[in-house]
Amino acid sequence: MLHYALVFLVVAIIAAVLGFGGIAGAAAGIAKILFIVFLILAVISFLRRG
Repeated sequence: MLHYALVFLVVAIIAAVLGFGGIAGAAAGIAKILFIVFLILAVISFLRRG
C-alpha cells in the first residue's frame, strides 16, 4: 500500500514539473488517500498484536 502511495507521489511530482496540473492534482490526491489507508491499517495491525 505504501509502495503505491509513493508511486502516485512520484507521478504527481513529474506531472507537476511537466505542467500537467490536473493530472498532478489527481495523482497527489490518490497518493494522499493511499497513505492515510496505509496508516490506518498499520495502526490496526499494531493494536491487534499488542
